Amino acid sequence: MKRIGLLGGSFNPAHSGHRRIALGAIDALALDEVWLLVSPGNPLKGETSDMAPFASRLASARKIARRSRIRASAIESRIGTRYTDDTVTKIVRRYPKNRFVWLMGADNLRQFPKWRRWRHIARTVPIAVIARPGYDGVARTGLGWAWLRHFVRPAGQARNWTMWRPPALVLLRFRPDPASATLLRRANPGWHFSFNPAGVRDRVSRRSLD
Repeated sequence: MKRIGLLGGSFNPAHSGHRRIALGAIDALALDEVWLLVSPGNPLKGETSDMAPFASRLASARKIARRSRIRASAIESRIGTRYTDDTVTKIVRRYPKNRFVWLMGADNLRQFPKWRRWRHIARTVPIAVIARPGYDGVARTGLGWAWLRHFVRPAGQARNWTMWRPPALVLLRFRPDPASATLLRRANPGWHFSFNPAGVRDRVSRRSLD
């Protein structure tokens, strides 16, 4: 059995903040791996003009995963899912010998109730929420927190998450990384041209996108 963290996102582009979250979660939750689930398209964000091609975003995720137990994955594209509840359900069924925990930033906790079947996600896998400066207070005022706070587990027991029955939520706190995909795009709108998407492989399935 592998203990795997799932970190979803557009990764437009992936950056040091994503790496910091993944490595921090590996340590705090005693994970074997973290999978970066590069989304083919975020239903909440819709189609935006500054969204880079999928292959380039995957390539950027693979770059920040180098020399670590982080795996950049195109599994959502492979299994044909766009909504997190479908992705989580299919991954759990496809890899029954592994145990999975969903990773999200405190900013996502605030909008979690906007996700399709969000309670189903919480009942399927434990959730680890990583603190982000400026978002912690706001995240604890929404509908998601009002429901999930009843299932909060002590951070000191985070490494025991495989024994928790969902819903289960743990709050983790790491040293923040100031990197921002929005600021990176603003500074370099053509960032994706620096990545050669040819032959990029999914680090989970080991298959090429070509």
